[in-house]
Amino acid sequence: MTTVHASPVPAGVGEEPAAWVDVCDLDRLLPGRGAAALVGDVAVALFRLADGSLYALGNIDPFSGAGVMSRGITGDRAGEPTVASPVLKQVFALRDGRCLDDPTVSLPAFAVRVVGDSVQIGIR
Repeated sequence: MTTVHASPVPAGVGEEPAAWVDVCDLDRLLPGRGAAALVGDVAVALFRLADGSLYALGNIDPFSGAGVMSRGITGDRAGEPTVASPVLKQVFALRDGRCLDDPTVSLPAFAVRVVGDSVQIGIR
C-alpha cells in the first residue's frame, strides 16, 4: 500500500498553524522588497519592511491573475502597511490582504514568523 501525503496548505493570519515550514533565510529578504515562495501548491509573496516587520500574502494578483504580487511596491496608506500590484496598481493591506481600492477583493494573508534566521510559514 502506498501512502500519499497531501501538499501543505498555508494557515491564514489569525489561524493556529498545525505546523511551521521553513521557506527561506531572513537575510534573503531585502527590506522594502518582496520575494516569492512556494508552500505546497500555494504561491506566497513574502514582504520584509524596513522596520523589520514580516508579512505573507498570496502571490496571485486577483485582478490580472498573474503571479506578481511579490514584485509589488511596498508603502503605506494612512499608516497601514501596503503593497501595490505591479500590474494594475491596486493597493492591498499587508496585515490582512484586503484591497484598499475595492472592498470586494482580497488576497489571502498567511501566518508567518521568524525563528532564529529562518522565515517560516504556518501550515494547516
